[in-house]
This record gives sequence, C-alpha cells and structure tokens, in this order.
Amino acid sequence: MLKVDNINLYYGAAQALRGVSLAAEPGKVTCVLGRNGVGKTSLLRALVGQYPISSGSITFDGEDLNPLKSYERARRGIGFVPQGREIFPLLTVEENLKTGFGPLRRDQRSIPDDVFSLFPVLENMLGRRGGDLSGGQQQQLAIGRALVMRPKLLLLDEPTEGIQPSIIKDIGRAISYLRNLGNIAIVLVEQYLDFACELGDNFAVMDRGAVKYACDRQNLDSAEISRQMAL
Repeated sequence: MLKVDNINLYYGAAQALRGVSLAAEPGKVTCVLGRNGVGKTSLLRALVGQYPISSGSITFDGEDLNPLKSYERARRGIGFVPQGREIFPLLTVEENLKTGFGPLRRDQRSIPDDVFSLFPVLENMLGRRGGDLSGGQQQQLAIGRALVMRPKLLLLDEPTEGIQPSIIKDIGRAISYLRNLGNIAIVLVEQYLDFACELGDNFAVMDRGAVKYACDRQNLDSAEISRQMAL
C-alpha cells in the first residue's frame, strides 16, 4: 500500500507540488491525470526518491520512504517506467532487461516469463540494440525492464505518449493483466483520458501542482474529468 500524505516539493523558489495526497493499493490502478506541466512527473519522481520533498510523508507497506535513496526504494519493490522510456540505446534488448537485476538478490536474477508473454516482440529481438527498436517497442522494453524487478508498486509515466494504437492496446492489456494479479499496486500518469478511464480504479486530476479533483471508479464521470483537465 502506497500512501502519499500532503507532500510539497520545490525546485529552488518554485513550488512543483502543493499538498498532494494519494493512495495506491495492490490490485488497483490509480490514474493521475492533467495537462503538461501540472506536476504529474514531479510526483512520480518524488515517489522514487529522485526529488526530495520538503514536507509531508510518503509511506509504502507502512515504511517511511522519505529517508530512503532511490536504489533503496527500488529494493523495496518500487518499479518506475519514466516518461521518454530512458532505455539504453547501445545495449541489446536482453542487456536492457538485465539492468532491472540491480535491486534483486542473486537468486532472483532471471527475466520473468510474464515479460515475454505480455510483450512477445522482446523475446524475438533479444539481440537487437535498444536504439534500433521503434518507439512502441522501446516502451514495451521499458515496461519489461521494470517488471524484471518484480515490483510491488509500478509507476508508469505516460506510457501511451507517441505510441501507435496497436501497441497502446498491448500496453493496456499488460496493465490490466498486472492489476488482476492482485499483488501489484499501479500508479498510471496519463493524458489519454479514454485509456485511463478504461483501466483506472481511482482517479486524481492535477493542476498547478495540486490535486484538484478525485473520484473512484464507482463515481467515475469521464465528462467531469475531461472538464477538470480542460480548466
């Protein structure tokens, strides 16, 4: 269980996050929505420890994450798929996947079968360099790399950005499968509203660094979410 409670984040004098609170539970997808520049990526990077928060708390499985470095959070089971994918273009697909071994014990350092069942193209391209893959294939690789870590919490930053429709469907099926496993909490940052509404269990719309609207699936009103995103 991830619990974000009233966190604030500054870049120098500029405030990027303003009293943000959020939760994510195993077997559920929490969608964070909003236009560019409203603080969604800053939130995820605060969760993984890349940006230190100035106040508030972030707990995961009851443990305070604030004192922990990024690699320590990864060892706790937090996987991150960043915006722009950030794969290693000169490494092969297999080598990129194996970079996910970093936080694992030696006896866990294998590529899970789920990676190739969800994204079969990766198994067929293990020897190809990451930079030679299409944008959609690179996105699949980035998600696969995070899954190699056996995450208990998976953070996805706009996985559909610039991706062709067929691969968006593959990514959607993968997220649905991972949610249905019941042991992974997922936070999905997205601008593609239909994609988020199809997958999400809880929704938060951000603006100017704050959550200005939130609802669960039972009370989902996609028109209202769209209106809030447009304001």
